Amino acid sequence: MRAARAAGLMVVGILLVGGSAAVTMALTGGPVEAGLQLTPWTTSTAAPVGPDLAQPATVRVLPAPRIEAAPQSGQAEPGADICEQPGVRDALDAGDDAAVIEAAGGAAAFRDAVAGGKADCISLGDPERIWLVVNKTRPYDPLDHRPADLTAVSGVRNLAGGFLRADAGTALTAMVTAARSVGELAMESGYRSFATQTATYAGQVSARGAEHADLVSARPGYSEHQSGLTLDVVACNGGCGTLDDLAGTPQGEWVAAHAWEYGWIVRYEADRTGITGYLPEPWHLRYIGTDLAAEYHEGGWHTLEEFFGLPAAPDYLG
Repeated sequence: MRAARAAGLMVVGILLVGGSAAVTMALTGGPVEAGLQLTPWTTSTAAPVGPDLAQPATVRVLPAPRIEAAPQSGQAEPGADICEQPGVRDALDAGDDAAVIEAAGGAAAFRDAVAGGKADCISLGDPERIWLVVNKTRPYDPLDHRPADLTAVSGVRNLAGGFLRADAGTALTAMVTAARSVGELAMESGYRSFATQTATYAGQVSARGAEHADLVSARPGYSEHQSGLTLDVVACNGGCGTLDDLAGTPQGEWVAAHAWEYGWIVRYEADRTGITGYLPEPWHLRYIGTDLAAEYHEGGWHTLEEFFGLPAAPDYLG
């Protein structure tokens, strides 16, 4: 009788202590997979096993597993520098801005990293990149920068015979083609050289005075037009209107609603003069690529300064 009872207790002990693998298999459907973490075992005091045991037995209890998902392939760890992501530096070296953004984990991850100081290899002052930010405190370097791939834009009425960078020109053709559902858009002004902007700004100062000129025209070396990524558009219905006419036209409404779908943003919006330093210009469009433009639109951003976490730039530093 004593031998039988001892054997029974031994079986119970084996089941309680040695059965953890079976319990784990039952809960998870198999061995624990790589990348998943289960909360460690805990202990609790259970009732005595058998009517004549003087001390209670300690029973191991397996809680519900806590599963922690590993980061998906191609996405940076939270707080990590995106420049350490595979492919980011290679895409930078290749000059492929869209591939840089993709390798960084997408436009949202790219923006968050840049704004959060977690993108040491990304320069917002590089004039060859679509994420370039030029404002009254951020001039070109060099001051007389000229894009290497300026080209005439096909399929668009070009009032001043201007040029754009090739990527911006392709995007403009696509946008103007789509906008024909409401009317024609024409390019009033595209790329402006340092010398051209010198003359343009001087004309504004002569006509308005320096203080007001600074609200409507950039000083040479500080104009977005010098990037080849910016243009002014006007609405045409047979003849073409002025820049000031755009906002009250179907074309102007279409631009405000849809330009982002083709990689363009309205750079100087209403109620943002204290950040950009310029009065509203609904005709002034800046190309930042479809990925960043979609993130800009969906995030409800209104200036590139805010988008990339930069200080406001309402005035020149000197």
